[in-house]
Amino acid sequence: MTEDNPSNLQFSHIGLYVSDLSRMARFYKQALRFTQTDAGDLGTVQLVFLSRDPREHHQLVLATGRPANPGFNVVNQISFRVPDIATLRQFHDRLLAEGAHDMHPVTHGNAVSVYCRDPEGNRLELFMDTPWYCEQPLREPIDLSQPDEVIVAQAEAIAKRFPKFMSRAQWQAEVARRMEADQRD
Repeated sequence: MTEDNPSNLQFSHIGLYVSDLSRMARFYKQALRFTQTDAGDLGTVQLVFLSRDPREHHQLVLATGRPANPGFNVVNQISFRVPDIATLRQFHDRLLAEGAHDMHPVTHGNAVSVYCRDPEGNRLELFMDTPWYCEQPLREPIDLSQPDEVIVAQAEAIAKRFPKFMSRAQWQAEVARRMEADQRD
């Protein structure tokens, strides 16, 4: 691989400052089934390392030291991909049971998502890709109690309303061409 190859830079993990380390670790372990891979102190900061992938030491690190009144959370959201609507529903129910709040099931046309807040107010998104692309941003409510086929049909109908509707494969090929051109510039 060359130095300018886009695969040389891959997203790995995110770290969050938290107020209640044990509560937040418990939430992510129970609600989203992360496994604690390590924990310890780094000076005065206590850390918990969590992962759902055995190839990654951690995908999420929780660190003590969040100010009592930070004023503004610079993390817009933390997003997790799931394979299908059934899994999305399972996590939706688990998140509610573990105290997630501000729950919003939506479709973006190119995905079906559930947005919520963790116990300290960080926004989470769990989503399932659809086989389509349509322009973003787009966000319309959906009813997760509907059958899978109805939800998928609704997402497709919404996506088809937009002039640049295409298959995900077509969109990925186009973006790959653009990325390749960007690497040459």
